[in-house]
Amino acid sequence: MEETVRLQLEEALSFNVEVDGLTMKIDSMEEFGGKQRGPRPKSLMLVALGGCTGMDVASIMRKMKIPYDSLEVSVNGVLTETHPKHFEKMHITYVVKGKNIDRSKVEKAVALSQDKYCGVTYSYKAAIEITHEIIIED
Repeated sequence: MEETVRLQLEEALSFNVEVDGLTMKIDSMEEFGGKQRGPRPKSLMLVALGGCTGMDVASIMRKMKIPYDSLEVSVNGVLTETHPKHFEKMHITYVVKGKNIDRSKVEKAVALSQDKYCGVTYSYKAAIEITHEIIIED
């Protein structure tokens, strides 16, 4: 299986991106010559991790029949100070809202995502320290 994305320079450092038949823009910060027309590539690395594990956890919780009202995933990344600046740490926070949620089942869903299903986590773990926490709110 292969995947390909296409990027076409639009102006300054802004690119039009085609991925999965959809389009979006990426750009750089103004201080580096960008015009803030889209997210920065490194920020999309955080989106990729949050999206991958979030979709896994939502799917697994549905299969486990865990009743919940909402699921929110946030990812914080810490960049190195020196060039090439790259993420050395990422921390995922899962916030599950609902009544009488069994924490152990949510922990199992997250563990399955982190250890078995999320290909982004698998790819990133070779170079980035990845941690997580689970918050359950009534």
